[in-house]
Amino acid sequence: MSKKRKDAGPMPAASAGLLRFFEEETEGIKVRPELLVGLSITLIVVSVLAKFFFPV
Repeated sequence: MSKKRKDAGPMPAASAGLLRFFEEETEGIKVRPELLVGLSITLIVVSVLAKFFFPV
């Protein structure tokens, strides 16, 4: 009986909580992921060009 109890694991109740978390609407600034990636790449390019054109 104890061996059967060890083999059977509990159901993943935590995953249901994560799904519920992502379904909730929150207030605040909403930014599309594509825009965020584009701005990050632009910032990297600008900083590399600034270092190239204005060496210290």
